[in-house]
Amino acid sequence: MNAELALVLAFLAAAIIMFSVNRPRMDAVALIMMVALPLTGIITMAEALAGFSDPSVVLIAALFVIGEGLVRTGVAQRLGDWLIRKAGRTENRLLCLLMAVVTAIGSVMSSTGVVAIFVPVVLRVAQNAGLAAGRLMMPLSVAALISGMMTLVATPPNLVVHAELIRNGFDGFDFFAFTPFGVPILALGIVYMIFARRWLSARRTDANAPSRPRLADWVERYQLGEREYRLRVSAASPMIGRKLEELDLRATSGVNMVAIEHDRRLGERFVSPTAHTRLQAGDVLYLDLFSPNVDIDAVARRYRLEKLELSGTYFSDRTQEIGMVEVMVPQTSALIGKTVAGARFRSEFGLHVIGLQRGGVPHPGSVLERHLRLGDTLLLIGPWKAIRRLRTESKDMVVLDLPVEFDQVVPAAARAPFALLALAVVVGLMVGGVVPNVQAALIGCLLLGLFKCIDFNAAYRSIHWQSLVLIVGMLPFSLALQRTGGVEMAAGMLLDAVGNSSPHAVLAALFAVTALFGLFISNTATAVLMAPVALAVARELGASPYPFAMIVALAASAAFMTPVSSPVNTLVIGPGNYTFGDFVRVGVPFTIMVMALCVAMVPVLFPFTP
Repeated sequence: MNAELALVLAFLAAAIIMFSVNRPRMDAVALIMMVALPLTGIITMAEALAGFSDPSVVLIAALFVIGEGLVRTGVAQRLGDWLIRKAGRTENRLLCLLMAVVTAIGSVMSSTGVVAIFVPVVLRVAQNAGLAAGRLMMPLSVAALISGMMTLVATPPNLVVHAELIRNGFDGFDFFAFTPFGVPILALGIVYMIFARRWLSARRTDANAPSRPRLADWVERYQLGEREYRLRVSAASPMIGRKLEELDLRATSGVNMVAIEHDRRLGERFVSPTAHTRLQAGDVLYLDLFSPNVDIDAVARRYRLEKLELSGTYFSDRTQEIGMVEVMVPQTSALIGKTVAGARFRSEFGLHVIGLQRGGVPHPGSVLERHLRLGDTLLLIGPWKAIRRLRTESKDMVVLDLPVEFDQVVPAAARAPFALLALAVVVGLMVGGVVPNVQAALIGCLLLGLFKCIDFNAAYRSIHWQSLVLIVGMLPFSLALQRTGGVEMAAGMLLDAVGNSSPHAVLAALFAVTALFGLFISNTATAVLMAPVALAVARELGASPYPFAMIVALAASAAFMTPVSSPVNTLVIGPGNYTFGDFVRVGVPFTIMVMALCVAMVPVLFPFTP
């Protein structure tokens, strides 16, 4: 071992120790290594930074954007709802179904992409099921890695080994050559994770954050129950064609119009009512009563409105369209001294005041004629887009709190078919190999922007920069180990150690060395380095190359042991609130089980005899 290799191994050991104690945070460790390695002279600073332009890193960033596009259009939400509907709140059934779906999808597209897309799905499923996200994030990453063992195109290492066979004059693997191994490994993984997830930290990622209210909490606090009504404008209604300012329902009938639901054929479905809004036959009116003394039946008869049923309390069945926000009147507000009616909330902000607290005590009854004071807390209701606008544009109110439901709102639900089309294009390009995977993902991002499924601000916010920095910071180790002869030395030692052993022992050694290399360098680079070694061992033993090539491909995907073994693991660290030790506790035993299964199965399907 030369001095340069010893120095690189020392840096690598230091990084592993810092990862294991989780001090400092993992992306900070990666930055330290990125700065320190060039000081050795083995690699340059430009080479240390080259990971920022690495296609795999750009691919991961693009897949974050695609995942956000699926979230914003409701595709991810519907998939999560489907999982909940099929699995109910039974955690074991949910885990089984999640792993099966992720593995199936990952068999025809990038496993990293699958994880990036499913992270928001799993977060929502966990929230709805009342689980800590960490209970499902690890099974997600395990299933995504197993998906690489399903088909030839599921992961780059499979294609690397396939190409190495062809270069050496052999036929490559068939498309489904990996499937007989992937299916039992998936079954093993599901059973294992049912038990192993108990070793994971059950922390919630928001454990230290103050709890946020739900809409139901505000309905109770501001005594909004039994104030809401939903009525449809009949074909004979005198409201048809008239503006709301002409009707003046607030003054004449004591009701406040919260929202209007138009016929889908007329364009935007839900609109915030303004003074100039004209009503049409078939419109559904969402009304709030200022006083329990209002006779809603008399209002319905007067305007020939049809009363409709509501599901839940105070429009809780319309939380995708109608939201609430709690605000405070600050000292600099121009609203101080004005009445609620005189402040013209509907005209100025597109929202309606439905509750007022002063000194922590809710004001009962109508608040329209109440004069606003410094420190008053108001509860506003209206479309979510108006609430978002209020957060950034209003100087007269300070947003105090947003409900939990705000995180579940789909801002571009009508664009879901376009998001699915963009995803189909990306998957098709990846499966067909028409363009490089990173180019396919970038094309998908552009299509999402073109179809208005996502905007630039949302795209930039969706990228998990900590994960990217962690990946980029560890990439220089691959180059440093190759440049100092570390990889070649390990491969030579393997040949010396197992050259005269039984074929099964050689398979086990190849699997173990490949998996160990995968702890420090990408699984694609591992396959590039180990595929020639596997074929060389087969030649020395006079055996068929296929079992040795297959074991390397399977081992390259068995990157379960550390959070830096694969980008798939890195992506779930933050959402799952995991530590380095979580991956070691769960990943090491499972890797050993997978190795034993592969060593037993590979010779059966790919005999050693040529």
